[in-house]
Amino acid sequence: MTRVYLPTPLRSYTGEEATVTADGDTVAEVLADLDRRYPGIRFRIIDEQDRIRRHIKIFVNGHDVTDLAPGLSDGDELTIICAISGG
Repeated sequence: MTRVYLPTPLRSYTGEEATVTADGDTVAEVLADLDRRYPGIRFRIIDEQDRIRRHIKIFVNGHDVTDLAPGLSDGDELTIICAISGG
């Protein structure tokens, strides 16, 4: 089980929970499990080409990842960060 920390803009999908858990052996599998539990959340993180959206950063145990392939172990932590823009 992976602990997933969510930024405020994505918490509307999880009933305002800041931390949830998900199953999967890779970042891609964890995001797919999140989408099964919280429909629509994956599309806010991943684009149509299965790439991390430009305004999103994903960290596994504090290390920045640039794609969905990195493997995960039970107890790992995945943190999702959203850039905020405005004017």
